[in-house]
Amino acid sequence: MSSVDLFLPEPAIQPSIDTRLPLEFNRQRSEELLAEVAGLGGRAVLLTDPWNIVHYTGLWAATTERPLYALLTVGGSAPFWFYPTLDRELVTSWWFADGAEYFDYPHVAGQFPSRGTAEPGPALDLWDWALSICAGRGLTAPGSLMLDRNVEGADRITAQRALGYAPQSLRDRCLRSRVHKRPEELALIRRAYGYFERVHAFARDFLLTDYRPGLTDYDLRTAMTEHALSLIVPDLGLDGEPHRGVGVAVDLGWVRAGRVTGYPHPNQFRYSKIEPGGPLQVSGVIRLGGYGGECYRPYVISPRTSRRERLWTVVRDSCLLQREQLQAGRTCGEVAAVIHRFQIDAGMQGHLYHRPAHGQGPEGHQPPWLALGDGTVLEPGMCFSVEPGLYDPVDGFSANFSDTFVVQESGPALQMSRVPWTTEWGWITV
Repeated sequence: MSSVDLFLPEPAIQPSIDTRLPLEFNRQRSEELLAEVAGLGGRAVLLTDPWNIVHYTGLWAATTERPLYALLTVGGSAPFWFYPTLDRELVTSWWFADGAEYFDYPHVAGQFPSRGTAEPGPALDLWDWALSICAGRGLTAPGSLMLDRNVEGADRITAQRALGYAPQSLRDRCLRSRVHKRPEELALIRRAYGYFERVHAFARDFLLTDYRPGLTDYDLRTAMTEHALSLIVPDLGLDGEPHRGVGVAVDLGWVRAGRVTGYPHPNQFRYSKIEPGGPLQVSGVIRLGGYGGECYRPYVISPRTSRRERLWTVVRDSCLLQREQLQAGRTCGEVAAVIHRFQIDAGMQGHLYHRPAHGQGPEGHQPPWLALGDGTVLEPGMCFSVEPGLYDPVDGFSANFSDTFVVQESGPALQMSRVPWTTEWGWITV
């Protein structure tokens, strides 16, 4: 029997036909944000957080110490960009009205080797530079410019000097928009999990049919990565042009075997043999257009011990409990407490190392947190990882499942992959 035959039924979300969100989705999010800006008496918002830039403009660009900002203006047709020369083609070929370019970081005013000038000098304060340009665009009335983040300390002083006031922060409003996933986002998540579940099936079949003595976790994750790419890349339409295949991640570096599995976040390089009687954690992240997430399944390879079977079973049941408890109207802390108490009642408190889950978004970990200290009320569209894992460093064994659960209008959460939680799937003989 192929592992695909063991898959759970299709979730009630149709996978996206696209490999990234269309620009129209980002335009709609910008319009929503600007409507709120206008309602607060503002005229524009400056996006500085890379994930807000992705969410509201759709532009994917690698961010380092080099600032990349987007200015959205009420009534404007497209963003005004602040960008370094190395991003020029990406920015100007996307959703672009106009912009201000600097050469690199640190930048010297007026010096552009790309234009034939290259004199050393004092570094330009690029935060002051961007805000001064905003002021020059008429955003000097108090409250006319807003920001997507809080500004404190020196940045706040600079803003007051350049604009004459400290801009209001819309950080929480921007985060809320990113946390509540819309149907288009959920459809893209489901498409990413469609690839990931097939990669998990490949890994399980590989273990059952192609296992050989000396096989390492490195061998397995390499084979899984190649299989994932063989599924995903043909669908991306790659032709070398910008904005194709953006937000794609195939990170299977957490596939690990042996004693290293006994640690939640091991710092050891993962290179161990997959052996009969040994532990194996098949873990990783696959994203498409920024959307997707974690899918972990721990294996208990024969000959098994009752100690390991027990720990694995408690974690599996904790995951199913999380799915039942993630219901709109409850708080994150309440759900976390139920899961922790279940594990404590099972006698597993000595193996508890972390909260049951984190919010899941394009940046990976995203609020809210399924943790005792988070009082956020669960609402439909919130996405969470599934990680009520238990760890036994002494035995060199752990069980940590993960997936994405989506809070629904009513009832338990929806699982985004079809990978089973059963002993038939996870208790194997090689």
